[in-house]
Amino acid sequence: MSLQFPIAETTLDNGLRVVVSEDHAVPQVSISLWVDVGSRHERPGRTGLAHLFEHLMFEGSELVGEGEHMSLLMAHGGRANATTSFDRTAYVQSVPTGALELALWLEGDRHGHLLPAVTQTNLDVQRDVVVEEKRQRYDTVPYGQALAHLCRLVFPEGHPYHHTTIGSMADLRDATLQDVHDFYRAHYGPGTSVLTMVGDLRPQDGFRLAERYLGHLVDGTEPRPAARAPLDPLPEPLRLELSEDVPSERVYLGFRLPAVTDPDFLACALALDALGSLSVSRLHRRLLRGEETASGCSASALGLRDGTSLALLVFDVTDGTDPEVVEQAVAEELTTFARQGPTPAELEASRADTERSWLEALATHDERAELISRAALIFGDPAHVNTYLDLVDAVSAEQVRQAAARWLAPGAAATLVYRQERV
Repeated sequence: MSLQFPIAETTLDNGLRVVVSEDHAVPQVSISLWVDVGSRHERPGRTGLAHLFEHLMFEGSELVGEGEHMSLLMAHGGRANATTSFDRTAYVQSVPTGALELALWLEGDRHGHLLPAVTQTNLDVQRDVVVEEKRQRYDTVPYGQALAHLCRLVFPEGHPYHHTTIGSMADLRDATLQDVHDFYRAHYGPGTSVLTMVGDLRPQDGFRLAERYLGHLVDGTEPRPAARAPLDPLPEPLRLELSEDVPSERVYLGFRLPAVTDPDFLACALALDALGSLSVSRLHRRLLRGEETASGCSASALGLRDGTSLALLVFDVTDGTDPEVVEQAVAEELTTFARQGPTPAELEASRADTERSWLEALATHDERAELISRAALIFGDPAHVNTYLDLVDAVSAEQVRQAAARWLAPGAAATLVYRQERV
């Protein structure tokens, strides 16, 4: 089912890619600026800088005082946020149409003229904020370090996905002001960025405003690193058991997957849906409703671009059940799935759920802007948002079976088990 969301694009002389999706349903414009910098671009000993800049970008720039970015937007009925991942940093703003020029001016100032505001004092304050964020979100919550443990198991030492985006607090404390300035110059510039505007504007007006407020920026970024060679599935199973104060015992299985741009990634994602992410999936049916050995089950494919992605299967173990019982059942289902593939009903349910979630996301300006920026930066084509469901529908049951047999085999799993502390 090819979609027809309007997509118009241009590239400014300085390298900034600009995409506009015109939609006059409401007098509002959502702005998504994706920068091709994430934790995979950090060098050993200086992790955490990409996430640090997510914070610094809101703390003033050459012409904007500390805290004024948010306050100016909010005073005009707008809002803003930002996120950092392994592969990119995304800055999102949503404003009434009349405040679009203000938002673009603010974006241009911080993305081209941030460093005058990044002083030693400002750096020290935001470094402390990140340390506290890590303590509250990762160090002191149940299972908070699960993804970090799995990344260290699944990806070898030295691989860009071996560490998570929060980074090392020791690295962050050791980073000098010069380190931070150098990171910004290397990675933030029009040549590494995609600006998407979705909403109440015509493409030619969006291009004109982008040129007016960001066309003067000079690109001094380093060339983007070439994608690494794909990693094969783990040659043997890996295992880590932890004893912690957790609400219930939990089992994580991590698998290497193809890069998100590899056609096999979609087949793996559909396999994970059929196995564990839907209420009708076979692991839900067996573990939650049948044997009642698990109280929760989820499956997800974390699509990454640098050669290799990550799959996660997660199970909350029922009180009184040994986690190894759940692990054995999961291994049996993975083996059966690799041999038989999905049933027609499972494949249809996976496709239907993918279609529902995709259309729901594209229906909102904010998420459509995000998905278009993702399509442009990761896939090189903003119109990928219109063809994605066609690609999903083209995946056959046999492709799903083959992908699961190669990438989701029990012998290629990294297993992380949280056991409850015994008093």
